[in-house]
Amino acid sequence: MNSTPAAKPIAAAASPDAKGVIRIDDLHKYYEMGETRVHALRGVSLEIEHGEFLAIMGASGSGKSTFMNILGCLDKPSGGRYLLEGTDVSKHDKKALALIRNQKIGFVFQGFNLLARTTALENVELPTLYTRIDQAERGKRASEALALVGLANRSEHFPSQMSGGQQQRVAIARALVNRPSILLADEPTGNLDSRTSVEIMEIFQNLNDQGLTIVLVTHENDIAQYAKRVLVFRDGKIRKDEPITHRPSAAEVLRTLPALED
Repeated sequence: MNSTPAAKPIAAAASPDAKGVIRIDDLHKYYEMGETRVHALRGVSLEIEHGEFLAIMGASGSGKSTFMNILGCLDKPSGGRYLLEGTDVSKHDKKALALIRNQKIGFVFQGFNLLARTTALENVELPTLYTRIDQAERGKRASEALALVGLANRSEHFPSQMSGGQQQRVAIARALVNRPSILLADEPTGNLDSRTSVEIMEIFQNLNDQGLTIVLVTHENDIAQYAKRVLVFRDGKIRKDEPITHRPSAAEVLRTLPALED
């Protein structure tokens, strides 16, 4: 894949007066497992500013997945506050959380989760069906999102006609189509070969350069290095929070890797 072509930015614009897109204050999460209470998050506090690119790492059971589920409004904390663009969403009900997920958060997962009998363009359009956007605008936004990830010429292809890397790019375009404030990516390179993984990180770096806030979960240290900041979770707490000091450019790394056929 060549460097992603320039396209119209589709990330939500940050307010010039906003200090952070996310603020977490003393977050706790408990799960009841029969007679046992599991303390998954133990007083986590964090601020993520607009335009950050954050990588989250940690072993299984460290709390990182629970934390991402709360960030994505897929779960609610047991205690503490979660402010998203200044709004405390900690106490929102399921309907309100669903609206926030659709309007403000884009999701990318390890599994591409594309509909097999639906074209790339139609897959990307899916999140817009739950908005008031009309058909013409839905198609326009979906086309722009596909162009942004370098797949403008694959809009009528079905998932079975695309490589794994291309399918993940469609999934990224789908996550962007509603112009979210933040992109949450959970192991987005987990099913991909090494070159394709770097191609995906190039897309993320390009999106971040345009101002999109990105939070990435990965178990791969070399993938985490493409972010700007890394958090390490252990035992439900943040044990390390450091900037990436020697951040590689994915576009430059790609020039050193052998090309793979789709």
